[in-house]
Amino acid sequence: MHPDHQLKNYTYELPEDRIAQTPSPNRQQSRLMLVDRARQQIGLYGFADLPDLLPENALLVANNSKVIPARIFGTKNTGGRVEFLLLTPLPLLKATIQGDWSESEAWGLLRASKAPKVGSRVSFGPDFSLEVLERMEFGRCKVLLNWKGNLLRLMESLGSMPLPPYIHRAAENEDVSRYQTVYARDDKAGSVAAPTAGLHFTPEVRQRLADKGIEWAEVTLYVGYGTFSPVRAADIRDHVMHEEYVEVSAETAHAVRQAKTQGRPVVAVGTTSARSLEGMYKELGKISEFKGMTDIFISPGYTFNVVDKLLTNFHLPESSLLIMVSALVGREFILHAYREALRNGFRFFSYGDAMLIS
Repeated sequence: MHPDHQLKNYTYELPEDRIAQTPSPNRQQSRLMLVDRARQQIGLYGFADLPDLLPENALLVANNSKVIPARIFGTKNTGGRVEFLLLTPLPLLKATIQGDWSESEAWGLLRASKAPKVGSRVSFGPDFSLEVLERMEFGRCKVLLNWKGNLLRLMESLGSMPLPPYIHRAAENEDVSRYQTVYARDDKAGSVAAPTAGLHFTPEVRQRLADKGIEWAEVTLYVGYGTFSPVRAADIRDHVMHEEYVEVSAETAHAVRQAKTQGRPVVAVGTTSARSLEGMYKELGKISEFKGMTDIFISPGYTFNVVDKLLTNFHLPESSLLIMVSALVGREFILHAYREALRNGFRFFSYGDAMLIS
Protein backbone atom coordinates (compact mmCIF):
# COMPACT_ATOMS: atom_id res chain seq x y z
CA MET A 1 0.00 0.00 0.00
CA HIS A 2 1.27 3.48 -0.85
CA PRO A 3 2.36 5.42 2.28
CA ASP A 4 -0.12 8.21 1.39
CA HIS A 5 -2.99 5.74 1.79
CA GLN A 6 -2.01 4.67 5.31
CA LEU A 7 -3.73 6.57 8.13
CA LYS A 8 -0.80 5.98 10.47
CA ASN A 9 1.33 8.25 8.25
CA TYR A 10 -0.83 11.31 9.02
CA THR A 11 0.24 11.75 12.61
CA TYR A 12 2.68 13.93 14.52
CA GLU A 13 3.65 14.48 18.15
CA LEU A 14 1.62 17.32 19.64
CA PRO A 15 2.24 18.40 23.25
CA GLU A 16 -1.04 19.10 25.04
CA ASP A 17 0.06 22.63 25.96
CA ARG A 18 0.29 23.61 22.27
CA ILE A 19 -3.48 23.22 21.77
CA ALA A 20 -4.85 26.76 22.09
CA GLN A 21 -7.46 26.88 24.85
CA THR A 22 -8.28 30.57 24.39
CA PRO A 23 -8.19 32.97 21.45
CA SER A 24 -5.30 35.40 21.01
CA PRO A 25 -5.89 38.82 22.65
CA ASN A 26 -6.52 40.32 19.21
CA ARG A 27 -7.68 38.35 16.14
CA GLN A 28 -5.02 39.66 13.77
CA GLN A 29 -2.22 39.13 16.34
CA SER A 30 -2.26 35.44 15.44
CA ARG A 31 0.87 34.14 13.76
CA LEU A 32 0.98 33.01 10.13
CA MET A 33 3.18 30.37 8.52
CA LEU A 34 3.73 30.72 4.77
CA VAL A 35 4.18 27.38 3.01
CA ASP A 36 5.56 28.02 -0.47
CA ARG A 37 4.98 24.85 -2.49
CA ALA A 38 6.92 25.92 -5.58
CA ARG A 39 10.08 26.77 -3.64
CA GLN A 40 9.50 24.16 -0.93
CA GLN A 41 10.14 26.90 1.62
CA ILE A 42 8.56 27.99 4.89
CA GLY A 43 8.30 31.57 6.18
CA LEU A 44 7.14 32.88 9.56
CA TYR A 45 4.92 35.97 9.73
CA GLY A 46 2.05 37.55 11.61
CA PHE A 47 -1.52 37.29 10.31
CA ALA A 48 -1.54 41.07 9.79
CA ASP A 49 1.06 40.44 7.03
CA LEU A 50 -1.50 38.51 4.95
CA PRO A 51 -2.28 41.35 2.49
CA ASP A 52 1.45 41.60 1.69
CA LEU A 53 1.74 37.84 1.09
CA LEU A 54 -1.08 37.60 -1.47
CA PRO A 55 -0.89 38.66 -5.12
CA GLU A 56 -2.78 41.88 -5.87
CA ASN A 57 -5.10 40.07 -8.29
CA ALA A 58 -6.10 37.27 -5.88
CA LEU A 59 -9.68 36.28 -5.13
CA LEU A 60 -10.39 35.27 -1.52
CA VAL A 61 -13.40 32.99 -0.95
CA ALA A 62 -14.64 32.78 2.65
CA ASN A 63 -17.35 30.80 4.44
CA ASN A 64 -19.97 33.19 5.87
CA SER A 65 -21.89 30.63 7.94
CA LYS A 66 -22.65 31.56 11.56
CA VAL A 67 -22.14 29.31 14.57
CA ILE A 68 -25.21 28.88 16.77
CA PRO A 69 -25.16 28.12 20.53
CA ALA A 70 -25.98 24.50 19.71
CA ARG A 71 -25.04 22.97 23.10
CA ILE A 72 -27.98 22.99 25.49
CA PHE A 73 -28.73 21.36 28.87
CA GLY A 74 -32.08 19.83 29.78
CA THR A 75 -33.68 17.28 32.08
CA LYS A 76 -35.23 13.85 31.59
CA ASN A 77 -38.64 12.93 33.01
CA THR A 78 -36.73 11.29 35.86
CA GLY A 79 -35.00 14.59 36.63
CA GLY A 80 -31.57 13.50 35.36
CA ARG A 81 -29.47 16.13 33.59
CA VAL A 82 -28.88 15.75 29.84
CA GLU A 83 -26.54 17.59 27.49
CA PHE A 84 -27.74 17.88 23.89
CA LEU A 85 -25.71 19.08 20.91
CA LEU A 86 -27.77 19.77 17.80
CA LEU A 87 -25.97 18.37 14.74
CA THR A 88 -28.46 19.12 11.96
CA PRO A 89 -27.95 22.63 10.55
CA LEU A 90 -31.03 24.80 11.15
CA PRO A 91 -31.66 25.40 7.42
CA LEU A 92 -32.02 21.64 6.89
CA LEU A 93 -34.73 21.11 9.52
CA LYS A 94 -38.04 20.21 7.87
CA ALA A 95 -40.50 21.62 10.37
CA THR A 96 -44.21 20.88 10.51
CA ILE A 97 -46.25 23.56 12.26
CA GLN A 98 -49.35 23.09 14.39
CA GLY A 99 -50.59 26.37 15.82
CA ASP A 100 -47.80 27.98 17.86
CA TRP A 101 -45.74 24.78 17.93
CA SER A 102 -43.26 23.33 15.45
CA GLU A 103 -41.61 19.93 15.26
CA SER A 104 -38.84 18.43 13.19
CA GLU A 105 -36.66 15.36 13.16
CA ALA A 106 -32.97 16.11 13.71
CA TRP A 107 -29.67 14.49 14.58
CA GLY A 108 -27.77 15.30 17.72
CA LEU A 109 -25.42 14.07 20.43
CA LEU A 110 -26.92 13.20 23.82
CA ARG A 111 -24.79 12.88 26.94
CA ALA A 112 -26.08 11.86 30.36
CA SER A 113 -24.97 9.68 33.26
CA LYS A 114 -27.66 7.26 32.05
CA ALA A 115 -28.39 7.58 28.32
CA PRO A 116 -32.04 8.43 27.56
CA LYS A 117 -33.93 5.49 26.08
CA VAL A 118 -35.83 5.56 22.80
CA GLY A 119 -39.23 7.16 23.44
CA SER A 120 -38.06 9.23 26.42
CA ARG A 121 -38.36 13.00 26.48
CA VAL A 122 -35.91 15.72 27.42
CA SER A 123 -37.17 19.18 28.41
CA PHE A 124 -35.20 22.40 27.95
CA GLY A 125 -37.93 24.65 29.33
CA PRO A 126 -41.61 25.37 28.67
CA ASP A 127 -41.07 26.11 24.95
CA PHE A 128 -38.54 23.49 23.87
CA SER A 129 -38.21 19.70 24.25
CA LEU A 130 -37.23 16.60 22.33
CA GLU A 131 -38.16 12.94 22.07
CA VAL A 132 -35.51 10.29 21.41
CA LEU A 133 -36.39 8.36 18.23
CA GLU A 134 -33.25 6.32 17.57
CA ARG A 135 -29.90 5.72 19.25
CA MET A 136 -26.66 5.17 17.33
CA GLU A 137 -23.03 4.67 18.36
CA PHE A 138 -20.85 7.41 19.89
CA GLY A 139 -23.86 9.10 21.53
CA ARG A 140 -25.42 10.07 18.20
CA CYS A 141 -29.23 10.10 18.25
CA LYS A 142 -32.15 10.82 15.98
CA VAL A 143 -34.62 13.01 17.86
CA LEU A 144 -37.92 14.80 17.34
CA LEU A 145 -37.55 18.45 18.31
CA ASN A 146 -40.64 20.25 19.57
CA TRP A 147 -40.59 24.02 20.08
CA LYS A 148 -42.70 27.13 20.31
CA GLY A 149 -41.68 30.32 18.51
CA ASN A 150 -38.32 30.85 16.79
CA LEU A 151 -35.87 27.97 17.27
CA LEU A 152 -32.75 30.08 16.66
CA ARG A 153 -33.87 32.58 19.32
CA LEU A 154 -34.53 29.70 21.74
CA MET A 155 -31.04 28.27 21.11
CA GLU A 156 -29.50 31.72 21.60
CA SER A 157 -31.27 32.21 24.93
CA LEU A 158 -30.83 28.67 26.29
CA GLY A 159 -27.71 27.28 24.60
CA SER A 160 -23.96 27.81 24.77
CA MET A 161 -21.29 27.91 22.07
CA PRO A 162 -20.24 24.38 21.05
CA LEU A 163 -16.50 24.66 21.66
CA PRO A 164 -14.45 21.81 20.16
CA PRO A 165 -13.80 18.70 22.29
CA TYR A 166 -10.08 19.55 22.65
CA ILE A 167 -10.87 22.85 24.41
CA HIS A 168 -11.09 21.71 28.01
CA ARG A 169 -13.21 24.44 29.52
CA ALA A 170 -16.80 25.63 29.45
CA ALA A 171 -17.81 28.28 26.92
CA GLU A 172 -17.58 31.83 28.28
CA ASN A 173 -19.07 35.16 27.23
CA GLU A 174 -15.98 35.96 25.16
CA ASP A 175 -16.55 32.85 23.02
CA VAL A 176 -19.91 34.18 21.78
CA SER A 177 -18.01 36.71 19.66
CA ARG A 178 -14.56 35.11 19.29
CA TYR A 179 -15.75 31.64 18.15
CA GLN A 180 -17.35 33.47 15.21
CA THR A 181 -15.93 35.25 12.18
CA VAL A 182 -16.47 39.01 11.91
CA TYR A 183 -18.23 38.40 8.57
CA ALA A 184 -20.61 35.62 9.72
CA ARG A 185 -24.10 36.42 8.44
CA ASP A 186 -27.20 36.24 10.64
CA ASP A 187 -29.18 34.74 7.76
CA LYS A 188 -26.58 31.96 7.48
CA ALA A 189 -26.85 30.80 11.12
CA GLY A 190 -26.66 27.05 11.58
CA SER A 191 -23.07 25.82 11.95
CA VAL A 192 -22.10 23.85 15.05
CA ALA A 193 -18.38 24.56 14.57
CA ALA A 194 -16.60 27.68 13.37
CA PRO A 195 -14.82 27.97 10.01
CA THR A 196 -11.71 28.68 12.03
CA ALA A 197 -9.33 30.04 9.38
CA GLY A 198 -11.65 33.03 9.21
CA LEU A 199 -11.37 33.80 12.93
CA HIS A 200 -8.16 35.79 12.34
CA PHE A 201 -9.75 38.43 10.11
CA THR A 202 -10.53 41.91 11.43
CA PRO A 203 -12.22 44.82 9.63
CA GLU A 204 -8.75 46.41 9.39
CA VAL A 205 -7.24 43.39 7.59
CA ARG A 206 -10.31 43.23 5.32
CA GLN A 207 -9.83 46.92 4.45
CA ARG A 208 -6.14 46.49 3.69
CA LEU A 209 -6.97 43.58 1.38
CA ALA A 210 -9.57 45.71 -0.40
CA ASP A 211 -7.13 48.65 -0.68
CA LYS A 212 -4.69 46.33 -2.42
CA GLY A 213 -7.40 45.32 -4.92
CA ILE A 214 -7.77 41.78 -3.58
CA GLU A 215 -11.30 40.57 -4.30
CA TRP A 216 -13.59 38.95 -1.72
CA ALA A 217 -16.39 36.45 -2.32
CA GLU A 218 -18.37 34.20 0.00
CA VAL A 219 -19.80 30.71 0.12
CA THR A 220 -21.84 29.06 2.84
CA LEU A 221 -21.03 25.67 4.32
CA TYR A 222 -22.89 24.78 7.50
CA VAL A 223 -20.05 23.20 9.46
CA GLY A 224 -21.11 19.97 11.15
CA TYR A 225 -19.62 18.28 14.19
CA GLY A 226 -18.27 15.63 11.82
CA THR A 227 -15.37 18.00 11.22
CA PHE A 228 -13.96 16.75 14.56
CA SER A 229 -14.54 13.06 13.79
CA PRO A 230 -11.29 11.12 13.43
CA VAL A 231 -10.65 9.02 10.36
CA ARG A 232 -10.87 5.45 11.62
CA ALA A 233 -10.01 3.47 8.45
CA ALA A 234 -6.42 2.18 8.41
CA ASP A 235 -6.54 2.59 4.61
CA ILE A 236 -7.86 6.15 4.15
CA ARG A 237 -9.48 5.12 0.85
CA ASP A 238 -12.03 3.23 2.97
CA HIS A 239 -13.06 6.35 4.91
CA VAL A 240 -16.71 7.39 4.55
CA MET A 241 -16.83 11.18 4.65
CA HIS A 242 -19.63 13.02 6.44
CA GLU A 243 -22.00 15.15 4.37
CA GLU A 244 -22.35 18.91 4.75
CA TYR A 245 -24.71 21.40 3.13
CA VAL A 246 -23.16 23.95 0.77
CA GLU A 247 -24.41 27.10 -0.96
CA VAL A 248 -22.42 28.72 -3.77
CA SER A 249 -24.27 31.79 -5.06
CA ALA A 250 -24.42 32.76 -8.74
CA GLU A 251 -22.44 35.91 -7.83
CA THR A 252 -19.62 33.91 -6.21
CA ALA A 253 -19.57 31.37 -9.04
CA HIS A 254 -19.20 34.26 -11.52
CA ALA A 255 -16.32 35.79 -9.52
CA VAL A 256 -14.53 32.41 -9.35
CA ARG A 257 -15.06 31.70 -13.07
CA GLN A 258 -13.72 35.15 -13.93
CA ALA A 259 -10.63 34.67 -11.76
CA LYS A 260 -9.90 31.25 -13.30
CA THR A 261 -10.37 32.59 -16.83
CA GLN A 262 -8.01 35.49 -16.11
CA GLY A 263 -5.40 33.25 -14.48
CA ARG A 264 -5.85 34.90 -11.08
CA PRO A 265 -5.37 32.73 -7.97
CA VAL A 266 -8.46 31.56 -6.05
CA VAL A 267 -7.60 31.50 -2.35
CA ALA A 268 -9.92 29.45 -0.14
CA VAL A 269 -10.27 30.86 3.38
CA GLY A 270 -10.38 27.60 5.30
CA THR A 271 -10.96 23.96 4.47
CA THR A 272 -14.74 24.53 4.51
CA SER A 273 -14.47 27.06 1.68
CA ALA A 274 -12.17 24.69 -0.21
CA ARG A 275 -14.67 21.88 0.36
CA SER A 276 -17.52 24.09 -0.86
CA LEU A 277 -15.76 24.99 -4.11
CA GLU A 278 -14.34 21.56 -4.87
CA GLY A 279 -17.62 19.89 -3.78
CA MET A 280 -19.56 22.16 -6.13
CA TYR A 281 -17.21 21.18 -8.97
CA LYS A 282 -17.52 17.49 -8.12
CA GLU A 283 -21.32 17.64 -8.23
CA LEU A 284 -21.69 19.85 -11.33
CA GLY A 285 -18.49 19.24 -13.29
CA LYS A 286 -18.14 23.01 -13.67
CA ILE A 287 -18.02 26.27 -11.70
CA SER A 288 -21.63 27.29 -11.25
CA GLU A 289 -24.30 28.19 -8.71
CA PHE A 290 -24.87 25.26 -6.34
CA LYS A 291 -27.05 24.37 -3.38
CA GLY A 292 -26.82 20.88 -1.97
CA MET A 293 -24.91 18.29 0.01
CA THR A 294 -21.30 17.36 -0.50
CA ASP A 295 -19.41 14.36 0.88
CA ILE A 296 -16.20 15.09 -1.00
CA PHE A 297 -13.12 13.54 0.63
CA ILE A 298 -9.95 15.24 -0.62
CA SER A 299 -6.83 13.14 -0.18
CA PRO A 300 -3.39 12.87 -1.87
CA GLY A 301 -3.81 12.13 -5.55
CA TYR A 302 -6.74 14.53 -5.83
CA THR A 303 -6.46 17.25 -8.49
CA PHE A 304 -7.81 20.60 -7.29
CA ASN A 305 -10.15 22.02 -9.92
CA VAL A 306 -10.92 25.40 -8.34
CA VAL A 307 -8.68 26.21 -5.37
CA ASP A 308 -5.14 27.49 -6.02
CA LYS A 309 -4.10 28.59 -2.52
CA LEU A 310 -5.44 27.85 0.95
CA LEU A 311 -5.50 29.78 4.20
CA THR A 312 -6.04 27.35 7.06
CA ASN A 313 -5.31 26.56 10.70
CA PHE A 314 -3.30 23.58 12.01
CA HIS A 315 -5.29 20.35 12.12
CA LEU A 316 -5.60 17.25 14.29
CA PRO A 317 -3.42 14.20 13.63
CA GLU A 318 -5.18 11.56 11.50
CA SER A 319 -8.00 13.97 10.62
CA SER A 320 -9.67 14.40 7.23
CA LEU A 321 -8.51 18.03 7.28
CA LEU A 322 -4.83 17.14 7.67
CA ILE A 323 -5.33 14.65 4.84
CA MET A 324 -6.91 17.42 2.72
CA VAL A 325 -3.99 19.83 3.16
CA SER A 326 -1.62 16.93 2.42
CA ALA A 327 -3.37 16.62 -0.94
CA LEU A 328 -2.48 20.23 -1.70
CA VAL A 329 1.05 20.36 -0.28
CA GLY A 330 2.27 16.77 -0.14
CA ARG A 331 2.15 14.68 3.02
CA GLU A 332 5.84 14.76 3.88
CA PHE A 333 6.23 18.51 3.34
CA ILE A 334 3.11 19.40 5.35
CA LEU A 335 4.29 17.24 8.26
CA HIS A 336 7.67 19.00 8.02
CA ALA A 337 5.83 22.34 8.18
CA TYR A 338 3.91 21.16 11.27
CA ARG A 339 7.17 20.18 12.97
CA GLU A 340 8.58 23.63 12.17
CA ALA A 341 5.43 25.26 13.58
CA LEU A 342 5.86 23.32 16.82
CA ARG A 343 9.56 24.18 16.97
CA ASN A 344 8.68 27.87 16.57
CA GLY A 345 5.98 27.99 19.22
CA PHE A 346 2.87 28.13 17.01
CA ARG A 347 -0.52 27.44 18.64
CA PHE A 348 -2.68 24.68 17.18
CA PHE A 349 -6.33 24.01 16.27
CA SER A 350 -9.42 26.25 16.36
CA TYR A 351 -8.11 29.13 18.49
CA GLY A 352 -4.56 28.65 17.23
CA ASP A 353 -2.42 30.22 14.51
CA ALA A 354 -2.76 30.12 10.74
CA MET A 355 -0.99 28.79 7.65
CA LEU A 356 -1.06 30.17 4.10
CA ILE A 357 -0.39 27.49 1.51
CA SER A 358 0.87 29.32 -1.54
